[in-house]
Amino acid sequence: MNISTEHLGRLARLALTEEEKTLFEGQLDSILKYMEKLNELDTSGIEPTSHVIDMSNVMREDVARPSLDREDALMNAPDRTEAFYRVPKIIE
Repeated sequence: MNISTEHLGRLARLALTEEEKTLFEGQLDSILKYMEKLNELDTSGIEPTSHVIDMSNVMREDVARPSLDREDALMNAPDRTEAFYRVPKIIE
């Protein structure tokens, strides 16, 4: 793969100075060489994974249950009107 820092900068919509292009060119070259080295590995018997270790969902079941009573929900409201929270007007 032959990719220039100018091309990469355009793709990322970055305005790179000549100094930055020189700096990033070496770094990009190192990254691409390492990726080529990884491509040499035989991964034909390896199952694709999204995590290195087994993960399990730790969230509770999503089951319907009664919500708070209106009075309980409004009990600590700093300002309320009838059955609603009163908030400062932010749109004029």
